[in-house]
Amino acid sequence: MLFKRQRLLLQLLDGLGGSAGHTDFQKWLFFYIQAHEPVPPYEFLPYRFGGFSFSSYADKRRLIQKGFLADNDQRWQLTNVGRDAARTHADRSPHIAAFCRRYSALRGNELILEQYKRFPYYASRSTLVESLPLNPEDRKRIESACPAPQEPGLLTIGYEGRSLENYLNALFRDAVTILCDVRRIPISRKYGFSKRTLDSVCEQMGIRYEHLPELGIASAKRRRLLTQTDYDRLFEEYERTTLRQHPAALDKIRDWIAEGARVALTCYEQVPARCHRGRIAKALAANTRHL
Repeated sequence: MLFKRQRLLLQLLDGLGGSAGHTDFQKWLFFYIQAHEPVPPYEFLPYRFGGFSFSSYADKRRLIQKGFLADNDQRWQLTNVGRDAARTHADRSPHIAAFCRRYSALRGNELILEQYKRFPYYASRSTLVESLPLNPEDRKRIESACPAPQEPGLLTIGYEGRSLENYLNALFRDAVTILCDVRRIPISRKYGFSKRTLDSVCEQMGIRYEHLPELGIASAKRRRLLTQTDYDRLFEEYERTTLRQHPAALDKIRDWIAEGARVALTCYEQVPARCHRGRIAKALAANTRHL
């Protein structure tokens, strides 16, 4: 079974001739989604060479495992099975054909320049900006698109309902320097949010990852929480027990902020009132904003 977003990868690659270099394909995928996908199946981050989707690479690995793509570290390359699948599910063919007529001739630095000029935010962490022939106006737009440094402080963020890229963009745009994971067991079935992957991608985005499991809540205590009253009762117990038992963990967070860090506490729940990270922020007596 293929997800619709995975079919897009195969169909776009087929429209581009069945093979493409890593960076070129990321840019083509980015431009296609901007033009033809009102609900983006992939979101992008400002990265070393511009807009990049970690999630598309996770799907690439899955498509290799299923035999739709060749196992090639340097390129995206369809197998015969992948080409057949792309043409069987041809729901995007007219859009892809029109897109390829417009963009397939752009490659390498020309393709990167097109993205940087039209979408300067995605050039804000690029290692290529200085070496590319950008005019002064384009460079100024890229500089203006870079998030401004912020004061040290405390924020919170949940990953419920977010893609990895959406989540990391929120951290980057708010100049977060430390992501503090307060889950007891930092494992998730959602791509990107288990400890090992989250630590790795944060490092690549220039954000330090820290895990304080002692501030987490056991999964068993979260069962059968139906109303806000249930959550409030759980968190009141959490304040009386866990937070009082682990003052050193709270002191670590205070020290990071005192040293100049902008810290974001993270757990799963989107709504802070249904997550213990709000009670941690309250214990720190910090002026906290929720992302």
